[in-house]
Amino acid sequence: MDQAPEKQDNVVLSVKDLTVGFGSNIVLDRLNLDIYRGEILGFVGASGTGKSVLMRTVLRLLPRRSGNIRIFGTDFDKATQAQRLALDMKLGVLFQHGALFSSLTVKENIQVPMREYLDLPQAMMDELAKLKIELVGLAPEAADKYPSELSGGMIKRAALARALALDPALVFLDEPTSGLDPIGAAEFDELIAKLRDTLGLTVYMVTHDLDSLFSVCDRIAVLGQKKVMVEGTIEDMLAFDDAWVQSYFKGKRARSIVRKA
Repeated sequence: MDQAPEKQDNVVLSVKDLTVGFGSNIVLDRLNLDIYRGEILGFVGASGTGKSVLMRTVLRLLPRRSGNIRIFGTDFDKATQAQRLALDMKLGVLFQHGALFSSLTVKENIQVPMREYLDLPQAMMDELAKLKIELVGLAPEAADKYPSELSGGMIKRAALARALALDPALVFLDEPTSGLDPIGAAEFDELIAKLRDTLGLTVYMVTHDLDSLFSVCDRIAVLGQKKVMVEGTIEDMLAFDDAWVQSYFKGKRARSIVRKA
């Protein structure tokens, strides 16, 4: 059944019949997924199923064998150079381990996208970096620190500040709470939700964190058997008849959370 027109109009990322493989190994096979404006989508799946492959393919860091990807209604393959540049500036990415440049300070890391896409005087970039640092809850003095001087939680926040450098509309987060203690992870989840509400972001979040899925995700998509097996609310996950999904959402680690739901 076709989606209602008003819902279709709110699709910011549409992946249709996507196939990705390496040699004879097919990782994703005719996969379909839509992400809607303003939502936080939690994307989960067993290790090795291709979660990061999908995200990197959408970001054009990996090639695809077939399928169509539309971002904000535009097919990148058919876009002009100006349209491609505009699309790139609407996307922000936080990689799993932050991927900060070790030889650059936090401020300089945040300014990397600005230098690549914008032509701004240094004083303005310094002011913008300061604003992003404040936005993600870092102290002002973090601006001149190097990644080696930061805690794990500070690295995540600095990487998020860089992802927000160009005021994107769609942000990709790869395991944003991995490596954080429970308190730090909960604070980061709260930050993501606050930024979504404040900035009007759409968030695509690859995660294994059940607390994140229950507390901040509006919708969940599960990758398995080279496709999106099920998508919907927590209740949809709990009702879905699949052994891995049931074990993941109702297993020992999930029991206390499920009781709260």
